[in-house]
Amino acid sequence: MLEVKRALEKFARNVVKFSRSNLTRKDKNAFGDLYNSLGYDLRVHKNSFSLTFEMEEYGAYQDKGVIGANPSKVSKNAKIRGQQATKKDTNFRFGSRKHAGTWDKFIKSLKKWVALKRVRLRDKKGRFTKGNYTTIAHVIAKNIYNRGIKPSLFFTKPFEASFKHLPDELVEAYGLTIENILTK
Repeated sequence: MLEVKRALEKFARNVVKFSRSNLTRKDKNAFGDLYNSLGYDLRVHKNSFSLTFEMEEYGAYQDKGVIGANPSKVSKNAKIRGQQATKKDTNFRFGSRKHAGTWDKFIKSLKKWVALKRVRLRDKKGRFTKGNYTTIAHVIAKNIYNRGIKPSLFFTKPFEASFKHLPDELVEAYGLTIENILTK
C-alpha cells in the first residue's frame, strides 16, 4: 500500500501544481483565492483509498464553463473571446432568474476585479465616460450572465495528463477510469 500512496501523492501534487500554473498562465488568478484553495485529501486504508480534490466552488465553473442564459442579449460592444460553453462541454448554465444572494456576491467579486484591473467605461468615440466600479461591474455581470463562461479546462487538462502517468498496475487493480473518478 505504500507504493499506492506514493503514486497517488505524486498524481495529486502534479494535478494541483499544473492547475495552479494554468490559472496563472491563463490570467485567471487575479486575487489568488482559487489558486490558494486548490488542494487534495488522500486517505489510504487497508484495501482502499480515497482521493478528493478541493477548490473554491466557482473553480468548477471556470474549468468546465457555463452556458449563457441568452446570448442574443449580449452588448454589441462586448469583446468576445473564442468559443463559449456548449451542452457537450458542461452541465452548468445560467438560469432564467438571478438569485439575490448569489447575484450580489457575483457583483461584489466583479466590482473588486474591475477596481483591480482599473476598467473604465468609454463612449462611442473612445473617450472615458462617467460610471463607477459598481456600474461597470453590473454591465460586465449582465454580459457574462447572458453570454456564459468559456471553459478554461485549467483543472481537467492537468488531471487527465497526470492520470496517464499513474502506474498501470494501480489503474487496473482499482478499476480506475477518468469518468469514474470525476463523477465521484
